[in-house]
Amino acid sequence: MTTTTIPEKDPGSQIAYLARVLKTPTIMRVFEDLAETARDQAWSHEEYLAAVLARQVAEREESGARIRIGGAHFPQLKTLEDFTMDHQPSLRRDILAHLATCTFIAKAENVVLLGPPGVGKTHLAIGLGLKAAHAGYPVLFDTATGWLARLQQAHATDGLDKELKKLRRYKLLIIDEIGYIPFDATAANLFFQLIAARYEQGSLLVTSNMPFGRWGEIFGDDIVAAAMIDRLVHHAEVLTLSGDSYRTRARRELLKTTTTNTK
Repeated sequence: MTTTTIPEKDPGSQIAYLARVLKTPTIMRVFEDLAETARDQAWSHEEYLAAVLARQVAEREESGARIRIGGAHFPQLKTLEDFTMDHQPSLRRDILAHLATCTFIAKAENVVLLGPPGVGKTHLAIGLGLKAAHAGYPVLFDTATGWLARLQQAHATDGLDKELKKLRRYKLLIIDEIGYIPFDATAANLFFQLIAARYEQGSLLVTSNMPFGRWGEIFGDDIVAAAMIDRLVHHAEVLTLSGDSYRTRARRELLKTTTTNTK
């Protein structure tokens, strides 16, 4: 059994040495400034220790969040705070606030966002994904076509089961844009296996421009579509968004401004 010998130096040098041994770079960086603050404000030893450890934990958590966000492969970063709720008056703020706590992930529940193109489904999906990453949950994002390519590649090499097990380490999978491109029977079967593998085991966040009643058109099979929907919504919050496309609205406002300025 090896023991660590603390060098007989001043306390500051000892703390710096121990911080290196413990691999806590934040403590090494902040302990002197916090010690000065503690002396000025007459902190107790416990208050000083708590402040130093809190800084280390906060920076470690932030570093972990950055790693999880990078690994999620979001197409861009869009936060819930940047979402313009006024454009979606039917979207209940209390439900969105509850989803932002990410308790649905701890329960392996799902979220489904339905609505026409351009109403903010992807924005909300990314925003909730970012909340999950900051809460400590591994997240993976892709479009429906991207997920299909991943599943097809695994299936072609007889590695689908292995791939589905590998995906279990992600507590939240985001499937964006179901419905923009129709899938054949093989693709429908692969999506069913993904959703079935996640059922009560891990969370899914799905966006679609098609209501559930038309998912049979997307997957070319009403029975398979119904089986997917049944598992997806059993433990899920389903939100329906409506209204004009943000892009269409922005284009209309730009044209209106241009017309006004040219008069």
